[in-house]
Amino acid sequence: MRILLVEDDQTVRGFVAKGLKEAGHVVDQADNGKDGLFLAVSESFDTIILDRMLPGGIDGLHLLETIRAQNNRTPVLVLSALSQVDDRVAGLKAGGDDYLTKPFAFSELLARIEALGRRGKGETGPATRLVVADLEMDLLSRQVKRGGQKIDLQPREFRLLEYLMRHAGQVVTRTMLLEGVWDYHFDPQTNVIDVHVSRLRQKIDKPFPVALIHTIRNAGYMLRDE
Repeated sequence: MRILLVEDDQTVRGFVAKGLKEAGHVVDQADNGKDGLFLAVSESFDTIILDRMLPGGIDGLHLLETIRAQNNRTPVLVLSALSQVDDRVAGLKAGGDDYLTKPFAFSELLARIEALGRRGKGETGPATRLVVADLEMDLLSRQVKRGGQKIDLQPREFRLLEYLMRHAGQVVTRTMLLEGVWDYHFDPQTNVIDVHVSRLRQKIDKPFPVALIHTIRNAGYMLRDE
């Protein structure tokens, strides 16, 4: 893969770049947000490794939001020393596909990057089918199946599940759901999300041995096969 590494710490940058090259990848490097943004929008990469705290007037989250606003869908792994749930959520909400806190083991970073690369290659065109474990969603026919069994969903339930599947493996916050599923840009202070998630669980999880929709305490929800 061709990977863009945006990291201002010379030691970390050198360590990561060396490991990625040894694993057979091509690495372009930037040590500040301005240069990183220029490379991200002017070149084509399979994945981007992005440090959250960057010099140059453009931090990692600003860089990420900028490229996403330009419809750049290159998978991005955010690196950060900030490990609180709110920090991780902010990185994912800005458009990150994964979030890894420092210090980290290179083997984990490599595994995550290669997983993002595989995911990115599978999205060469507009996705018409989403798959998580044995759960399948056909966006054209608006059909949902789990284990080959058809599941009937109401329009809002379908939209909620689509949002969770598009963010599979990521924490999805209440605010993200309000904006992405209900088009609210404020919190109406109702339990509308809880009610719909509960209904969705009754249909998606309850009849099957493995639950896919997980509550992440004090953060939100996550769709994952665990």
